[in-house]
Amino acid sequence: MNGTITSFMGTAYTGDGIVHNYSELLGEASKAVLLKAPPTGALSGLLREIGMHYVKQGYNIDLFRDPLTADGVDAVWVEKPGFLFAQASHPAALEPAHVGGPHRVVTFYDSYNEDRLRLQNGFIRETAAKGERALAKTLSSMKKAKLLHDDWEKVNQRRMNWELADALADSLKEELFGSISLNKPSSVSNRFIGTLTADGARDHFRDVTKKLDRRLLIKAHPGTGKSTLMKVLGKEAQARGFDIRYGWCALDPGSIDLLVLPELSVCLFDATNPHEYGPEREGDQIVDMTGMCRDDAAAEKEAEAIAGEYRGHIRDARAWMGTYAETVHAVRARMDSAIDPEKWAANVARVKAQL
Repeated sequence: MNGTITSFMGTAYTGDGIVHNYSELLGEASKAVLLKAPPTGALSGLLREIGMHYVKQGYNIDLFRDPLTADGVDAVWVEKPGFLFAQASHPAALEPAHVGGPHRVVTFYDSYNEDRLRLQNGFIRETAAKGERALAKTLSSMKKAKLLHDDWEKVNQRRMNWELADALADSLKEELFGSISLNKPSSVSNRFIGTLTADGARDHFRDVTKKLDRRLLIKAHPGTGKSTLMKVLGKEAQARGFDIRYGWCALDPGSIDLLVLPELSVCLFDATNPHEYGPEREGDQIVDMTGMCRDDAAAEKEAEAIAGEYRGHIRDARAWMGTYAETVHAVRARMDSAIDPEKWAANVARVKAQL
């Protein structure tokens, strides 16, 4: 029987820069193989092949997707036994913490024809520099958007009835957990489920929650307690010994967008823009917090003005992200054209020897 595949984002482009959770996985891994290479699209196919190798043996895997390429893969995580295979130079620079132990490095830098690389050097340098400028513009726009979103939240927080939010949290605690506690320590993991891409905001919510019986879709204005509600319920679950998976999205890497409680087969999700979802199947339920905000015409007008400026910076970020993605694809293609097939195959064999 084959295992399952769940997709997550490998990295996220946020108001706080480029972020990832690979350090957490490295700390948990019973074995990690870090693949070092120049910018390349060729390792994605190898990582996908590694993932399928384990799926066919019945293991469940997480595929960490490349936000810049629709079908690109940056890393594979094999659950139980906890194996990590990852591109470790681009886009996230990873270093082994246990050299000579469970962490191994396989370098592909020697897999290139030097003469071909010299012919491509001018184009690669010029295009990479253009890409770095576009990336800086992207992250600058995201930072401005995040600061505006913070202001937007403060306006809404002034008209929020927090007593109703606390009552909702207490009600959900009772509904989800009752008097149940598990006689074991809680396991807590973190994943990025969405980010800004060249095609706009993209997430893997449906894939991440496909095996769950129940999905609670939270609707609320920015800043009015969606993330706080999930933190409160996550803390309660942890105290009772339930396993927890937190999901995070792009704009603010400190704000929770998803809480999965696998032993209860339930999740809570921030189902508002930019990852807006409604009920799609049996077991989906709207948790509506929008009515907990008091009507205040002046505050609503102020919030909408901020929202308009915020959306402008998000549009700018998406445009610059498109330029950045184009340069990354161009550099990868030129680098890959200089691969020496025999040398590359030898290094692939070194990786597969670790399976």
